[in-house]
Amino acid sequence: MGIVNVTPDSFSDGGRFLDHGAAVDHAHRIVARGADWVDVGGESTRPRAAPVPADEELRRVIPVVRALAADGVAVSIDTRKAEVARAAVDAGARMINDVSATLADVAAATGAGFVAMHMLGDPRTMQEHPHYDDVVADVRDYLVDRADAARAAGVAEVWIDPGIGFGKTLEHNLDLVANLDVLVATGYPVLVGTSRKAMLGTLAARSDAGGQPPPPSDRLEGSLATAVWSACRGAAMLRVHDVEATARALAAVEAVAAPAA
Repeated sequence: MGIVNVTPDSFSDGGRFLDHGAAVDHAHRIVARGADWVDVGGESTRPRAAPVPADEELRRVIPVVRALAADGVAVSIDTRKAEVARAAVDAGARMINDVSATLADVAAATGAGFVAMHMLGDPRTMQEHPHYDDVVADVRDYLVDRADAARAAGVAEVWIDPGIGFGKTLEHNLDLVANLDVLVATGYPVLVGTSRKAMLGTLAARSDAGGQPPPPSDRLEGSLATAVWSACRGAAMLRVHDVEATARALAAVEAVAAPAA
């Protein structure tokens, strides 16, 4: 799943694809480089991000969704708003990628797939002292509850996402990534997004013996390592910025894992 942020303030590429034409061109490039899905979002959900009014989010994403769907691209809409999700599906989106895990009824009514993600609080507050009794068990139980409710509502295609970086400390994130098999064992397909996230900057600084965390655009090594790890632990989809590099890394690991011809 390649990322297209039609926003001015997303943590990694905010502003690069705010223009409709730039967003559509970028989406086509990442499909050509190996993306099976394009995830279009018009509201940043980075830590402490302010919410975007529905009319502005619609203005940003609907023309992009419509253009990509018309070209046969499998589009997911990254939104927390029912109004935006409905309009995006009407414009051709096939999946609702919902960080709030509250839009199952919209997915059921429209026939779209549904991704339920775990987030503690909301983007403005989620990184203020996050606490869990057992982060893996707590996230699993929450996601199974949301996924079961979506199935009961009539959603045919339900995914779960542990929400790396959404109300979690570094240790919480590492624990979840290390134990993805616990989520896979639920029977729901698992989507994982670690790409360019702050945890990878922290880890890079540690490996550089106390250096400064690199900016999001310079976190490729950690992005690839955690993507490959996640796939090996059973993740069924990876949400990434660097589609071509991720596809190559996965192909290399698959070749090593395959028996010799």
